Amino acid sequence: MLTSIIILLIAFTALVWSADRFVYGAAALAKNLGVPTLIVGLTIVAMGSSAPEMMVSASAALADKTNTAVGNAIGSNITNILLVLGITALFKPLSVSSSTLKREMPLLLLISVGAWYVVSDNYFSAIEGYALMIGFITFILGLIIITKRNAKEQTTTEADPFVTEACSDVPSNVSNRSAIFWLITGLILLPLSSHFLIESAVDIAKFFGMSDLVIGLTIIAIGTSLPELAACVAGVLKGEDDLALGNIIGSNIFNLLAVLSLAGMINPAEIDPAAASRDMLVMLGATIILVTMCLNLKGTRRINRIEGATLLCGFLAYQYYIFSQVA
Repeated sequence: MLTSIIILLIAFTALVWSADRFVYGAAALAKNLGVPTLIVGLTIVAMGSSAPEMMVSASAALADKTNTAVGNAIGSNITNILLVLGITALFKPLSVSSSTLKREMPLLLLISVGAWYVVSDNYFSAIEGYALMIGFITFILGLIIITKRNAKEQTTTEADPFVTEACSDVPSNVSNRSAIFWLITGLILLPLSSHFLIESAVDIAKFFGMSDLVIGLTIIAIGTSLPELAACVAGVLKGEDDLALGNIIGSNIFNLLAVLSLAGMINPAEIDPAAASRDMLVMLGATIILVTMCLNLKGTRRINRIEGATLLCGFLAYQYYIFSQVA
């Protein structure tokens, strides 16, 4: 048991680090090959925070643990909204000024409803997985087209802060040799670390009598959401509220379209009924609360400390309920 916990912690650390190095190398190489900074920022860099979830879900599906893969996607979204944004808002109230985020939040809600519908019959098929992946590709292409069109139309108006901040994260002055080295390093360590993470998590789940779904909803989801927590807290402390919110909204969209789709594409299977009847509904509720807080009718468009504390309490209550069911 102790050995499994140690392996789990090492695997989490290696997963997060290798994902960061993979994104760094891929973004630098893409920029060196002439891909516009805007496209690199809105694709490779924006998807970076979801890279751990994607690798874990793929590894879980390959190991015939589809419920773990589904739980990881759902649990990560719940954790991102209730825990990550809750803690971040306690540090500093979050204001919303990006038009990109205001456009994506209702879209996140729509995608969340669609994801619930996919698992509502308690079976995740390959067709449903491919449909979600097609939706992901469509979302990325649409985001690029809309952002490029808005950039051309902007003359005297200030550039969208979310787009500006995302593009500023694209590495520059990195040699091709260095970019390829980190890209290959990430490609090697990502699958290795995710494999050991899944194996150790399964051992821990068996020891405590936890189901595959619960281990994905809790330990794995919280662990893979740590990069988002670090990025959000660092963002608001630097006054980059839109980037902090953008990390969460973008990550949640990617989780439902790209991460969740991998489970169905790789290993179609029966899904634990609790995923649709309990956890998806919690995720939908959290998403509705987020949209309401950010796009409220009073015009303030911010998440204050009281709302942040409410989100955090909601996360603790959800975790307590999950583990009380196990006990």
